[in-house]
Amino acid sequence: MISIQDYQGKRVHMVGIGGSSMSGLAEMLLKEGYAVTGSDNANSHAVERLRGMGIPVSVGHDEKNVQGAGLLIFSAAIAEDNPERTAARRLGIPEMERSTLLGQLMQGHKEAVCVCGTHGKTTTSSMIAETLLDCGLDPTVHIGGRLDALGGGSRIGKKDVFVAEACEFHGSFLEMRPTVAVVLNIEEDHLDWYKNIENIEKAFGEFLSLLPDRGLALGWGEDGRIRRLFAGLKCETRTFGWKDDNDYFPGDLSYSDTGCPRYDVMYRGKKLARIELKIAGTFNVLNSLAAFAAAHALGVDAEKAAASLNRFAGVHRRFELTGIIDGVKMYHDYGHNPVEMAGALSVAKMQHAHHVWAVMQPHTFSRVKSLFQDYLTCTRDADYTLVTDIYAAREKDPGDIKAEMIVQGMREHGIDAVHTPTFDDTEKYLRAHWQPGDLVLTMGCGNINLLNEQMQLHGDTK
Repeated sequence: MISIQDYQGKRVHMVGIGGSSMSGLAEMLLKEGYAVTGSDNANSHAVERLRGMGIPVSVGHDEKNVQGAGLLIFSAAIAEDNPERTAARRLGIPEMERSTLLGQLMQGHKEAVCVCGTHGKTTTSSMIAETLLDCGLDPTVHIGGRLDALGGGSRIGKKDVFVAEACEFHGSFLEMRPTVAVVLNIEEDHLDWYKNIENIEKAFGEFLSLLPDRGLALGWGEDGRIRRLFAGLKCETRTFGWKDDNDYFPGDLSYSDTGCPRYDVMYRGKKLARIELKIAGTFNVLNSLAAFAAAHALGVDAEKAAASLNRFAGVHRRFELTGIIDGVKMYHDYGHNPVEMAGALSVAKMQHAHHVWAVMQPHTFSRVKSLFQDYLTCTRDADYTLVTDIYAAREKDPGDIKAEMIVQGMREHGIDAVHTPTFDDTEKYLRAHWQPGDLVLTMGCGNINLLNEQMQLHGDTK
């Protein structure tokens, strides 16, 4: 078994270092005294940030990048035939997958809070991390996004608490060693790997089986799959949800004019605190309840936890306002499956815009194929929908699924949808048709956020 500890003082090379998780892990290794280098297939803010920390990053994958490295770290999205992985095997350089590294960094902490679920992981884990910080704890944190309170996506703290996202992609979360598992939801995604929902549920069950007998499982009580898995656990279980048969549930729930939730945190019938969020969205009731429940289980004062959640301003790329152009507010959201996109648009609809524009960048051919019918209706809350070409990410174009097919299906469901293949096409269409007071929401976990930057750079048109 390869141990990261054996490579202190040696060069660790990270393939795909610009990824949301990999960049955070690179920061953690650098702070722990490792010599880190990396490569990525494109320049990005994450790459530039790592370079600013003194980490050499090459753009493009080339076998010469790994020469002299003691260990190669890769993410599940990096294929075996990647030239750097191929060179590492030829040169006898050991390889370690990203999730294995994260699991090893987690070892030795008294508590490991791992947040899993099909969606909501980054927001909820960020809420937990910020709450623990605000309440005087010194957690080590690794999340898949940028949080201003952390100055990034990771931090090194004491060995008391480790807070991390536990992603189910390719079974990555099975490398974790949780003592507190937060399960937000179990739904269909990554079907190129899991094939069906039964296999997804089984994987979540395997993850929960990693909890020690003294551990705690927290989960959404209205999800039947979560309830079923919890019934077979030896450790303590608690639920959060809308109904009062959950351990944690919202009382006196209402929303501000822009959709920000306000509610009493009820724990087994007793009011613990009042939460009034600054971020909008019905789904953030459950996210904040889950975060509160995790902090409460760790012994944090209820009023202080609520006060921290009330100050929480969100994570970058989660319904993030990127600018105002021609009197039009432009937002971006990382949501990349239909449920997440529909959730983000439900928030957009609450903002009292003249018209809401959904700009979707479908992510991976396999996801579009497996969830095709869901894509056709997930933008119903928008007045207009623009669909760019599919972002391939780690995949090759199979030739049998196109963005035009999504657009045609949307139109058949009564959605005003247009195919705008490139960012230039999308910008041109928006500028020709939007009106002051409109709202544009770009959605996807590929590079669609660069459209917002492109349009902001071009500025207002006169």
